[in-house]
Amino acid sequence: MAGSQSSLREANRALVVDAVKRHGGLTQVELTGATGLSPATVSTIVKELLAGGMVEVRPAVRSGRRAHLVTLAHRVGLVAGVVVGYRQMRVAIADVTHEVVGEQTLPLPADHRPDTSLDRAALLVVDLLERVGVDLDELLAIGLGLPAPVDASSGLISVRGVLRGWDGVPIAQVLEKRLSRPVFVENDANLGALAESTVGAARDYHNSLYVRASHGVGAGVVIGGRLHRGLGGAAGEIGHVQVDPAGRICACGSRGCLDTVVGIPALLEPLRTSHGNLTLRDLVSLANDDDPGCREIVSDAGTVVGAVVANIATVMSPEVVVVGGELAETGETFLGPVREAVRRRTLLNQPTPLEVVPAELGTRAELMGAIVLALQSTDVFESAEDGTQKGSL
Repeated sequence: MAGSQSSLREANRALVVDAVKRHGGLTQVELTGATGLSPATVSTIVKELLAGGMVEVRPAVRSGRRAHLVTLAHRVGLVAGVVVGYRQMRVAIADVTHEVVGEQTLPLPADHRPDTSLDRAALLVVDLLERVGVDLDELLAIGLGLPAPVDASSGLISVRGVLRGWDGVPIAQVLEKRLSRPVFVENDANLGALAESTVGAARDYHNSLYVRASHGVGAGVVIGGRLHRGLGGAAGEIGHVQVDPAGRICACGSRGCLDTVVGIPALLEPLRTSHGNLTLRDLVSLANDDDPGCREIVSDAGTVVGAVVANIATVMSPEVVVVGGELAETGETFLGPVREAVRRRTLLNQPTPLEVVPAELGTRAELMGAIVLALQSTDVFESAEDGTQKGSL
């Protein structure tokens, strides 16, 4: 009987720590709701964790009232988030409350190679740690995002040709060898979904669809509060849904994929004669400055993306669609057509209109998702209690 009570107590402690780790900080009332434990049990566990140095309690305001926020103690350690895109890399160091303490962005050349890019990622991580005065040994884990589907079991990109030159590369092992810390690799849209469902616009929903519209289009699916990766990590690869059977050949080898229609090369080509050589950032900036041609291109892209999202939503029936990526920074120029396409095509299948909202974390969603991934993949609770501060694979 004593053993079962001890096991129950440890399980309850783990529930509380996991809730704090997942949300970055909660009041005791919120912890009661998140864990399903009684207020008395939560209060006792928080006191025990506080006495053991596992958590910190600090003043906060909730709904206009004073409260005490329970967060994991900073001494537990730090994690790193790395997102490697087509033309830039973003790196951040954060504590276990999701608070970013150092961040840096580095431009990348087109068709950058994995060895050089991962070398740069390692150097940026070490540089940021030095800036915040922390040794590499204090880093618990690293979350790494890529613009390609990743097989969680192997850590390899699962669809050949999507990220040129990276096929067959054991990405996690390569970066782990450089930094001697655990590395967890994930698709960037999945990271955006993870962040938005944890600390962003979808945190109050159990089932959500995150759409990332950037150089290409991808999606992350959250079902029952958990990221749904699918076979080989390919769930949510809406950029490779066929929208034009007679269209161009995509990098994946198929014809007429969504990316061939609304990927950045396809969007910028019609503007070359009138606007010259633009970048994605130029397109977004000009659309926000009411340039009619750029607004038309972005709006048309929203309609096409919205049609695909509507089909996915009809099958999945999410509670909310969260739209992120650079194109979403144009606001209603892009979101409006997406929302209208979803409303028009899913109206008969929904008891209430499906919400389409902008990403609360904006273009930082994927980077925050890499941080959340590192935290959720690392057993912070055990590493803090036994003093090893190691991530567990």
